[in-house]
Amino acid sequence: MDKENVLSVKDLHIHYITRNMGTCRAVNGVSFNLAGGETLGLVGETGAGKTTIARGIMRLVSDPPGKIISGSIEFKGEDLLQMPLKKMKKYRGNKISMIFQDPMTALNPIDPVGMQIMEVLKLHSGLKSKADLERKAGEMLELVGIPAERLKEYPHQFSGGMKQRIVIAIALACSPELLIADEPTTALDVTIQAQILDLMNKLKSEMKTSMILITHDLGVVAEMCDKIAVVYAGEIVEYGTARQIYKETAHPYTIGLFESLPSLTGEETRLKPIMGMMPDPSNLPSGCYFHPRCPYADKRCEECKPELLDIGGGHLVRCGKTGLAAGRGTGGL
Repeated sequence: MDKENVLSVKDLHIHYITRNMGTCRAVNGVSFNLAGGETLGLVGETGAGKTTIARGIMRLVSDPPGKIISGSIEFKGEDLLQMPLKKMKKYRGNKISMIFQDPMTALNPIDPVGMQIMEVLKLHSGLKSKADLERKAGEMLELVGIPAERLKEYPHQFSGGMKQRIVIAIALACSPELLIADEPTTALDVTIQAQILDLMNKLKSEMKTSMILITHDLGVVAEMCDKIAVVYAGEIVEYGTARQIYKETAHPYTIGLFESLPSLTGEETRLKPIMGMMPDPSNLPSGCYFHPRCPYADKRCEECKPELLDIGGGHLVRCGKTGLAAGRGTGGL
């Protein structure tokens, strides 16, 4: 039996409207579902629109210049975009939490870390007394592997990895049903990355939390995610289970991402980077957004906008040349 969807995003469009640069079309018709207890990975180059999608779900797109143009974001049957802001504020940090990209800036440098955890608990948990709040904040620190005695210490007294753990503790303090993690291991060394990922997997399993993981690291995606959405120029260009994306890679952009990675087993002596740059969101190309960089592109790709089509078993691909690219799976990492 299929799990019930916790989150359903349909045809989401988000623009940034500026005087000098015009309209930047950051997110262009994104749709996906997330089931209970499932992890979805959003992958793609910098500027693809991954963080804007996450901020759209949280309704944290700055207006101005950002504006959610159209679409729906249903969380357990309620459309977050139609929800009064007062009610949405009660959802943030409680039912839906986000681990922001940089722990160095996500924490307030002038408040002890315990106070920052207690602030979330005070808003959403129902705990009122200082003793209860301190006890629960201490439990959250212990949960992420930091002694509770360090509640009264300030962010600058912790290492980068510990700061990230504290940010995770804040995000999980009220046992959210949906956790959005935006580059949770950025700027951390490999050993600390592994510890953070193990911690997130453990907490996700214990709390039965659904997760959206935003990352550039395809190795992290392979380890953490049940399903993967490959994002390019504000669109999902390939979507499927982790096995489908890694073993049955079908979109030229996804193939390019894998070929840009070094291999320990392959015979190639040089990497194959994707030529060119991500397109300017204020001046997107006609037809397929990827065609200026695509080795398979022809005249039709320049003129016709491809639909996101199911090529089998829920494996969705946005490409008019899928037949050329299909079957070129990476064989895993």
